[in-house]
Amino acid sequence: MADMLINLYEVDYNQLKELDNRIKIKKVLAPDRRKVIKFVKQNFNENFVDECIASLSNNPITCYIAVKDFNIVGFISYEATAKNFVGPMGIMESERNKGIGKALMLKCLLSMKEMGYAYAIIGSSSEKNIKFHQKVSNAQVISSDTLGIYTRMVNID
Repeated sequence: MADMLINLYEVDYNQLKELDNRIKIKKVLAPDRRKVIKFVKQNFNENFVDECIASLSNNPITCYIAVKDFNIVGFISYEATAKNFVGPMGIMESERNKGIGKALMLKCLLSMKEMGYAYAIIGSSSEKNIKFHQKVSNAQVISSDTLGIYTRMVNID
């Protein structure tokens, strides 16, 4: 696991145009909050649910969803665990490797840039996800020997 840093001024946001036109990336509206939480609960772990709820509680909401045929197929939260943090992000297994994660990530990073940030942080990225983030956003590993901010979590055995 490693924390990563993204220079928001070096990201190629033109990649957003490559997404299948059946997939829509939307910023979550308050009336859809329960639907998003239900989707995250059904497809991902409790930590993702908690961080998603935090992003849905921000004003403005700091969460995007990917919608295909009127169904949520992916999400990304930001500013959930800490200011300037990206994640978590999750895509339904059946919809992976179709560019949805890339589109969600780029939309999130563009929003953060528009908020005035110059850099974004990804906390505790797995080895598999490190490669994804490097490819999509040229993210750089900044820490690999601790869980960073996540060391503050309460661990109950």
